[in-house]
Amino acid sequence: MKTGPVGHSIAVTFLAGAALALVASSGAWSADAYPAKPIRVLVGFAPGGANDLVARAVATRLGPRLGQSVVVENRAGAGGNIATELAARAAPDGYTLLMASVASFAMSPALLGKVPFDPVSDFAPVTQAVVVTAILSVHPSMPAKSLKQFVALAKKQPGEINYASPGRGSITHLAAELFWKTAAIKLNHVPYKGGGPAVVDAVAGHVESIFGLVSTQTPHIRAGRLRALAVTSVKRSAALPDVPTVAESGYPGFEATGWLGFAFPAKTPQPVVDRMYKEIVAVLNLREVQSQLEDLGLDPEPSDPARFHALIKSDHVRWNKVVRDAGLRQK
Repeated sequence: MKTGPVGHSIAVTFLAGAALALVASSGAWSADAYPAKPIRVLVGFAPGGANDLVARAVATRLGPRLGQSVVVENRAGAGGNIATELAARAAPDGYTLLMASVASFAMSPALLGKVPFDPVSDFAPVTQAVVVTAILSVHPSMPAKSLKQFVALAKKQPGEINYASPGRGSITHLAAELFWKTAAIKLNHVPYKGGGPAVVDAVAGHVESIFGLVSTQTPHIRAGRLRALAVTSVKRSAALPDVPTVAESGYPGFEATGWLGFAFPAKTPQPVVDRMYKEIVAVLNLREVQSQLEDLGLDPEPSDPARFHALIKSDHVRWNKVVRDAGLRQK
């Protein structure tokens, strides 16, 4: 290396860069300087669905806490797999956060057999956010007033009744297929790029029925634009207490719920994961946020990164078995 004024300047610059790299790799950068620019939250479904609603409820309050903008970016399609793959391939620097869902992390891999990411090893889980429940509703023009009547109608018209879902491989798609098999009926699946577009077409009567999430259907059910038949949770939804469960409607033991949460790409520095966990949980614990989510039929249930990672692994195994045993894996 050169000596003298110019050489000394080069040496100082080199050593300073090396020192900064060492600080960053040690985690001190993560703790002291993060975040230094806006953060994007990838959502695998269109605006208006549960994934989008939770992401925006958190993002709007997370930005001020972090001192940076937190921008929601919708990358809809393939049951959430497009956004999930983008997140898996993103730089692990703490500036790409995924609105993770059981749909893309467990159900879609189970249904498809292969996806372009590993839900267990390609991500650094931050926290579960909410538990989600599916609901079957019909357009008011349909004669079915109960789940029993709907099943009877479907048996008379096998494969002729259309049902909308937020996307192939979504929790509601799998919940629907499990129920059709349980009830021994067949419907025609019409997948959409998110819960928002699906419910719009259901309300307009373009599809006769919809297997979606309580969160996206509640306002329309309350307004009489959709008629709710049953929810897939063990107990009734607090948002729609008059709507019976599938189990109560003649199918004891039936239950199909899922979750939404936040995750970074794998190898994101642990101090960054820990900071984001702390801030997101603080937002989820705000009474106004809890009320907002509960009113939509979403149950806030944050968990630490280790517990969330364990849930991801266990659900990956669970839904693989469910799909295999039910013969639902796509050829």
